[in-house]
Amino acid sequence: MSFIEFRNVEKKYVMGEVTINAVSNLSFEAEKGEFIVIVGPSGAGKTTLLNMLGGMDTCTSGEIYLDGQKVSSFSEKQLVNYRRHDVGFVFQFYNLVQNLTALENVELAAQICRDPLDAAQVLCDVGLSERINNFPAQLSGGEQQRVAIARALAKNPKLLLCDEPTGALDYATGKAILELLQKTCHETGRTVIIITHNQAFTAIADRVIKLKNGTATSVTTNDSPLSAQTLEW
Repeated sequence: MSFIEFRNVEKKYVMGEVTINAVSNLSFEAEKGEFIVIVGPSGAGKTTLLNMLGGMDTCTSGEIYLDGQKVSSFSEKQLVNYRRHDVGFVFQFYNLVQNLTALENVELAAQICRDPLDAAQVLCDVGLSERINNFPAQLSGGEQQRVAIARALAKNPKLLLCDEPTGALDYATGKAILELLQKTCHETGRTVIIITHNQAFTAIADRVIKLKNGTATSVTTNDSPLSAQTLEW
């Protein structure tokens, strides 16, 4: 069994008399330690996929597996534990607690999981050793996103899910964040998934999943992914 598996997954939202098929017959596999880019236009189902894999939403039908666990059959309590221990989340907007320092923001996440990493060390690993006592308002956008990544990594998760992590950043800062995520994946063996509409990001991925109209139109592996340092868009 692959580390991640989606088997004929469907997600329907019912709003009154209208049914929206957000994801239809979605199937793909991915392996542990891969740097994965899921790409597609707005409305393709990218965020719905991420929410289901991250345990923030449930599928209407089909099966979802992570590391041998059938996530799609979890109870609400099991989903809470799954989100808490197995998955780290990084979003377009940083969602930091404004009256806590960078260190305290990371420690907050580390307190809820069973086997956390040292918060100060993780902040050093993402290049913020000099900024650990600063508040979010004292940090640039790129630095705030690094805190958000450190917060996710401090949970020591099996999977890091990143939804448009460079969307609120300028080109140079966004490129630095991609470098950090790629480095994190390859140096720690942690599986990292990036959701994006930017086709250029596929060049740095180990595996590329292209979505359109809620289904995977292609799943390909890249034998020679580029370094994020060389990426241009």
